[in-house]
Amino acid sequence: MMKDDLSTTTTATRRVSVIFASVFFIFFSLSALLTDLDIIGSFMNSSPPSYLPLGLNTTIVAPHRKLLLTKEATIEEPTRIWGEKCTKSDIVINQGPTAPLPTGIPTYTVEVVNACVTGCDIYGIHFKCGWFSSAHLINPRVFKRLRYDDCLVNDGKPLVYGGTLSFQYANTFPYPLSVSSVVCS
Repeated sequence: MMKDDLSTTTTATRRVSVIFASVFFIFFSLSALLTDLDIIGSFMNSSPPSYLPLGLNTTIVAPHRKLLLTKEATIEEPTRIWGEKCTKSDIVINQGPTAPLPTGIPTYTVEVVNACVTGCDIYGIHFKCGWFSSAHLINPRVFKRLRYDDCLVNDGKPLVYGGTLSFQYANTFPYPLSVSSVVCS
């Protein structure tokens, strides 16, 4: 008779445990749903979820990275003053993705073209380049960062009319490069 009492008690304990766990689960599920009803709404519109503090910038940024702000690409029209040989807009920058490194880091190829309409050679070409860096070594005579937002092209030497200079760099994102200054010869 004791065996039957023991099995009955064990079965009853299991049932109570299952019922308690089910009630516990339902209670917390309903509690979470009722306290954060805008979870479903956040998928319908672009408002941030309620677990993000209000009034703060909710942009997610990778830690320890100095990311560049991207601007819409604009074509700078030459604003020549009468008698001026060349301007910054005579340097054309083409940039595009290429095959990634074996480690998986994306690579980009940059082409710098002297498209001077007066047929001039341009030297002392400086780019705005932010904190430019590359996981792939670039010949410093071709392109190097001197300081923040100042990179030197072709070691400061002339890029002849119609001449093209190119290099590749590897980074997780493409750097927006633009001409900051040139010198005409």
